[in-house]
Amino acid sequence: MHQPQLLWQPSPQRVEQSQMHSFMQQMSKKYSFDANWPSLHAWSVNHQDQFWQEMLEFAEIIPDESAPYTCTGDGMLMAQWFPGMTFNFAEHLLRFNDDRMALACENERGKSRSLTYRQLRDQVARCAAGLRAVGVQQGDRVAGYLPNIAEAVVAMLACASFGAVWSSCSPDFGINGVFDRFGQIEPKVLIAADGYTYNEKKIDCLARIEAIVKRIPSIKQVVVVPFVEDEPDLRTLDKTTSWPDFISKEAELNFESLPFDHPLYIMYSSGTTGVPKCIIHGAGGTLLQHMKELMLHCDLRREDTIFYFTTCGWMMWNWLVSSLGVGATVVLYEGSPAHPTVDRLWQMADNLGITIFGTSPKFLAASEKAGLRPGTQHNLSKLRAMLSTGSPLTIENFQWVYANVKEDLQLSSICGGTDIISCFMLGNPLLPVYAGEIQSVGLGMDVQAFDADGASVIDQKGELVCCSPFPSQPTGFWNDRNGSKYSSAYFERFPNVWTHGDFVEITSRGGVIVYGRSDATLNPGGVRIGTAEIYRLVESLDVVVDSVVIGKRTADADVEVCLFVVLRDGQSLDDELIQTIKRLIAEGATKRHVPRHIKQISAVPYTISGKKVELAVSNMVHGEPVLNRDALANPESLDQYASIF
Repeated sequence: MHQPQLLWQPSPQRVEQSQMHSFMQQMSKKYSFDANWPSLHAWSVNHQDQFWQEMLEFAEIIPDESAPYTCTGDGMLMAQWFPGMTFNFAEHLLRFNDDRMALACENERGKSRSLTYRQLRDQVARCAAGLRAVGVQQGDRVAGYLPNIAEAVVAMLACASFGAVWSSCSPDFGINGVFDRFGQIEPKVLIAADGYTYNEKKIDCLARIEAIVKRIPSIKQVVVVPFVEDEPDLRTLDKTTSWPDFISKEAELNFESLPFDHPLYIMYSSGTTGVPKCIIHGAGGTLLQHMKELMLHCDLRREDTIFYFTTCGWMMWNWLVSSLGVGATVVLYEGSPAHPTVDRLWQMADNLGITIFGTSPKFLAASEKAGLRPGTQHNLSKLRAMLSTGSPLTIENFQWVYANVKEDLQLSSICGGTDIISCFMLGNPLLPVYAGEIQSVGLGMDVQAFDADGASVIDQKGELVCCSPFPSQPTGFWNDRNGSKYSSAYFERFPNVWTHGDFVEITSRGGVIVYGRSDATLNPGGVRIGTAEIYRLVESLDVVVDSVVIGKRTADADVEVCLFVVLRDGQSLDDELIQTIKRLIAEGATKRHVPRHIKQISAVPYTISGKKVELAVSNMVHGEPVLNRDALANPESLDQYASIF
């Protein structure tokens, strides 16, 4: 087996000072197993009742009523966690009441603001009072159509404080995209910004808000947050008040004691193959899983400052905000990550002393192609961990970070999804970092790779599955009363086993390599190929800005690999470059990976949360409809594929 490049090894001191090490030492003594990572993970999976109860206590999640059992139910589909337990999600995230900075808010226009934990609690109390005053009750939905700003966090926590259900999407969703989501859940209140900016362009949202309210009759109250204008003109909007007026009255902060699985969030699938699924996540499972990942796998502490580049329409926003439960400072950034200059976020990391920096392979590749050397151009002395998700982090991404950002850094590629509002595999402060590999699977997660026959395989590619229940499974889908949609989404392929839809390899070292989505894998000659294997090689070429690859069906029921490339301005795809690409792929992967067709395009379609949409490209090439263009950030990019052959 090929031994990958070792890029980072935590020092013994760093390992011993980590919360993961402390937890491991405590548990190994209490439950009599060896104090090492493989034994800790095996115990967490084989004794889930012990592990998740201990995690509850380690995270200092204090219930109002305890549960007699950790998990009950027959199998994964029917699992119920901590039945009888009551607590409040917002109470845990707001358990600190002091002058430490809770939220540091930045935007592309250079404006900054902050809220301390004490100020945040006051804002949440005022917002909760405003929601109650307009008739919002437990179980009612409140929708946020907001940029990544403090008001989104305040409104979410206000809902959680008394049991309303929060659901949000970013303002770059068009009217149809918003209706496809919020129209299904029938919110009582819509909280929206007057607009947003991107690359200095102001986008007004008031007309969109008006259209959305007309299409969703359940909305009884609209609250508009001034963001682009100090005093937006709301005279044309019915049932509308401004955010300052809505939270104007002083109020006491009260927390309702709610069941462990009380609905907290409604999230949405990408919606690129039809109307998005409305995924319900419970308060307890979300909090417990997030605390495990933040405290143990990220080693997040009260003194830390954590950032993730995200929008309110992506589950990484929900994940990031849970950092308040540790008492850390959460950095919210709104706008283009490359405005006014490509190094905008690196400069922000320097200015704010960010210790945990979250981003994507796309951003890292853009930084590399711009010739940035963040480690020498900025003071990143406080930065100790980088996280990346959205797509697989390539070997070259790993190497660039250690060469140009920082040598002593835990680089954590993380992978999970909206479906579980958390991760299946992620970083680990006890373990080394190898190029191209995620460090480990998550504690308490019985993650395996299955072959086509449902057998667990090591050092082979297979389907990512989870074989035991975990707390952050959805509590169900909205309007799926018999659970059939939920069951078919995850449990149809392998009975009573969660099938996630990723094509992965679990290595004998315990690391994980992600090759792409299972539904986007290529099958030339019946051999499964992950798209990430091709992207990694093609996008290493300086002339290639972006790429997308699909399988084109042939008359004899086979598949031809088709590669589409975006080139640097002024460059064109000639025979020499085509041969260079083919040779690079043949030498770096296998001859089966070599595309039958390579064509130049102007843009790759992405979801609004930044993921390539191979299936939509495939549909266009095959003359099939793309059912939900509104889920895409750049739907106009699809048109070029209709006549490309």
